Amino acid sequence: MNGQKLGYVYFEDEPGADVAKAEAYFERALAVARQQQVRSWELRAAMSMARLRRDQGKPQQARELLARIYGWFTEGFDTRDLKEAKALFEELQRPVAVQR
Repeated sequence: MNGQKLGYVYFEDEPGADVAKAEAYFERALAVARQQQVRSWELRAAMSMARLRRDQGKPQQARELLARIYGWFTEGFDTRDLKEAKALFEELQRPVAVQR
């Protein structure tokens, strides 16, 4: 099982998820994708990490990570991955509503 999938297991599928473990797995997925120079895998790992950052209340960090990687792409914008990345980036651009 790759780091991104393990991150999902710890972060999204487990009650009382261990966020530190999820973060470590997503970081590992990013590192492996970079080492292997597979931009699509890096984008997927970045989206996972961005969702984690968003859910931690860190939208600026999420935006910065996603923008840096999404910006590399010059084609393929009709693919599922790039459509999802764009939608997530646009979501992260919206102001966060303050809960009272």
